Amino acid sequence: MAVESSLGEVAIETNLKQFLLVLSVSLSVATLPQIFSWFRHIPYTLLLVIVGLGLAFVDVRLVNLSPGLILSIFLPPLLFEAAWNLQWSKLKHDLIPICLFAIVGVLISIAGVTFGLYQLSGLSLTTALLVGASLSATDPVSVTALFRELGVEKRLSVLMEGESLFNDGVAVVAFGFLVAFSLGTGELAVQPILLQFLQVVGIGIGVGCLIGFGISYLTQRFDLPLVEQSLTLVSAYGAYLITEDLGGSGVIGVVTTGLILGNFGSRIGMNPRTRTIVSEFWEFLSFFVNSIVFLLIGDQIRFAILGENLDTIALTVGAMIVTRAIAIYGLSFFSNRVVQSDIPVPDQTILWWGGLRGSVSIALALSMPVILPEREEIIATVFGVVLFTLLVQGLTIQPLLKMLNLLGNQSLRQRYAEALARQTALQRVMQYLDKSETRPGIDPEFYRYQTALVQGELASLQTELDQLLNEHPDLQNFVMNQVRLELQTIEAETYAEFVRAGQLTRELSPFLQQTSEGEDK
Repeated sequence: MAVESSLGEVAIETNLKQFLLVLSVSLSVATLPQIFSWFRHIPYTLLLVIVGLGLAFVDVRLVNLSPGLILSIFLPPLLFEAAWNLQWSKLKHDLIPICLFAIVGVLISIAGVTFGLYQLSGLSLTTALLVGASLSATDPVSVTALFRELGVEKRLSVLMEGESLFNDGVAVVAFGFLVAFSLGTGELAVQPILLQFLQVVGIGIGVGCLIGFGISYLTQRFDLPLVEQSLTLVSAYGAYLITEDLGGSGVIGVVTTGLILGNFGSRIGMNPRTRTIVSEFWEFLSFFVNSIVFLLIGDQIRFAILGENLDTIALTVGAMIVTRAIAIYGLSFFSNRVVQSDIPVPDQTILWWGGLRGSVSIALALSMPVILPEREEIIATVFGVVLFTLLVQGLTIQPLLKMLNLLGNQSLRQRYAEALARQTALQRVMQYLDKSETRPGIDPEFYRYQTALVQGELASLQTELDQLLNEHPDLQNFVMNQVRLELQTIEAETYAEFVRAGQLTRELSPFLQQTSEGEDK
């Protein structure tokens, strides 16, 4: 027993050292853009992949990347954070095209990649199907981070994030069916697959709703920021594990829970301060997990095996890009015609080229049973394709945005926001000076000097703000949208206060939000 205990302690110590090594390397990479300005042009997650590739090239392996580690430990917080920050009001506006991309798009992707590999590479049908299923889930983390940095239109981020959240679940379910079929334990027929799909999705949505609404009403009973923050963490992992144990899709369970808590629970059960604390916690956790996952993706590459399967990888990349184009352009055309989604062609182009593959694809490929034939070839192909999408597509998305005139005016917005913040701060200073005019012990000359100084700066800031709005009329829409969001937030928080006080049994539908949606239409 003592020997087993000693071995366990050694294993824990070894794992801890590996974890700290990975974290140290990741955080070192995070500081590179601050030291070398050129690195600021590369999204942080892609920079991690490049550093991981460098380590793999010199055969430095930080840790063994297991599929269970990604699916059970890393995936729930990444999904929850994305769902928490996705506004339902914006999501429901494009729910039909998002569902088309996430469901029909996944099927088109699997079918296209399977057809290309089966017809042109000589792979067996089951192997081609598994490669197609592994690569059907998109992972646009680095792209959406770039969107936020460049000030790209919010709707494009919602479309991309919404598709990714939903197609993760569809891809995992489809992959499970195809693995069972390849092992001879499942039947590849429409009716049983459809029934099982509905069951898996239904369990995921059901468990997610129970946990999401349950915790939403529970947090109404108290105001303890750290406890409420901990409950969101428990709900993310709990939704995933419980749903998986019940035979449902853990991915769909986590996404449902995150959407409910982010859009409903955080409004009725959390005050503004708690909501800010929880959001910052999940922002940190997402950064923390992404730092580890993307570094390890690059570090796990085996260049020798990639070289042996270069032809298959190139064919898969071509098939994937073509089928992605068919799915995005075709389904967008259908959605624009049927439900007037009005997704312009430049946006469709970014959705097509920005459909990167990442951690979910890697996890699915690694999770294939060892007894499957051509397992190593499948893993090598998936790794090669993921590497292509991250490095080639990920690094060219910014020039493509510029070419399509989709780059936002983030620098102007930042300049305007900074000037407005300084103006607000100095106006408060003036209010304090007015109250302090008769304060004993203040030299009148000192008071007049300080007042003149602040008034002069306020006049200069007002001139700068007026000049920005005159020279850049599009800033006017940004300012109006900011004020509109502030008004909606005040209204929603007021309803939440009444609910917490027990004066309302349910939160009222925000009037200003409905009004703004009507104006948008």
